[in-house]
Amino acid sequence: MNHDDAREPVFDRAQRMALLVGIAALAATAVGAFLDSGQFFRSYLIAYLFWLGLALGSLGILMLHNLAGGRWGVLIRRFLESAARTLPLMAALVIPILLGIPSLYEWSHQDVVAHDPVLLHKQGYLNVPFFVARTVFYFALWMVLLLLLRRRSPEDLPASSSRAVAGPGLILFVFSVTFASVDWIMSLEPHWFSTIYGAILVVGQTLQTFAFCVALLVILSRYRPFAGILQPGHFHDLGNLLLAFTVLWAYTSFSQFLIIWSGNIPEETPWYIRRSNGGWQFVSVALVTFHFFVPFAILLSRYVKRRGRLLARVAVAIIVVRFIDLYWWVEPSYHQSFGLHWMHLVALLGVGGVWLFFFLWQLRRGPLLYTEDPRLIPAHPHGVH
Repeated sequence: MNHDDAREPVFDRAQRMALLVGIAALAATAVGAFLDSGQFFRSYLIAYLFWLGLALGSLGILMLHNLAGGRWGVLIRRFLESAARTLPLMAALVIPILLGIPSLYEWSHQDVVAHDPVLLHKQGYLNVPFFVARTVFYFALWMVLLLLLRRRSPEDLPASSSRAVAGPGLILFVFSVTFASVDWIMSLEPHWFSTIYGAILVVGQTLQTFAFCVALLVILSRYRPFAGILQPGHFHDLGNLLLAFTVLWAYTSFSQFLIIWSGNIPEETPWYIRRSNGGWQFVSVALVTFHFFVPFAILLSRYVKRRGRLLARVAVAIIVVRFIDLYWWVEPSYHQSFGLHWMHLVALLGVGGVWLFFFLWQLRRGPLLYTEDPRLIPAHPHGVH
């Protein structure tokens, strides 16, 4: 198999562009840090969480596919492996967040904690040394899981050892991402808490990753090896997974809202009240509409799910809405009124450009498709629609 069919010159151009945009945007973000350091750390946190979601979502889906099998993961496995292998990069890129702890988290200020009984009670967990140690532990755990999942060779397709790792690994993964979400996002508002918060993030990352893989698969569908293998049924399977995780995101998100609304406890309701005023209510309505109702209605259509280009448009829209969702999680913790800042965009482009460069570099290191996998369906005369 000629591995270069789909990489040249498409990958070369994409890799160069990603690196140039990333460096330029990071330089602009660095300038913004001198102008407004608080805004820099907030914008960087949102951008970082967005791109980290693709790496973590890929790791989770890899374990899920190793455990459950199925043809749906065969075509996107190399995408998932390459995205998951950017975790060392993301471990390095978390450093600005650790440096920005005093600007991001009020619990890091002793004068604030001393006069707040709630923060004083949580000080044993919410303190800077333990926060940094947990962050190091999360990345160490994720990279160990990644190393254990790496196949010895492309021909090692059954990977029974990988399945043995995937079961307990998936449990550890969900718990670790849950604790990371509590540390990095929930503790932005340390008086508030939710036991389903981590599950919402895991589901959102999985949905975002599936959408990314669909969009990339459509881009590469004109090139070998995908051009001779892709069928409408492959897109149909991935479309069903997009639909399933769209519904699961709505279920977990609504469950959190319903429990807090029905309980009406003063410690819990302010989180939603803050996101229901000052213009944030329009973002909330947009999320309900475009994160659930619109993609749900579209993905019910078998016609859409079997046509790559149509499905890719839905996937790109889901990716955009995922960023808006993270923005809605983080920014109201600091601003009562809705607003956009130019650093949100440049931080997103900066971290994203560097991430995409390393992702494509990983993708080019091996075959785009494990053609020896028996779960691959032979080429179909009708190709991709």
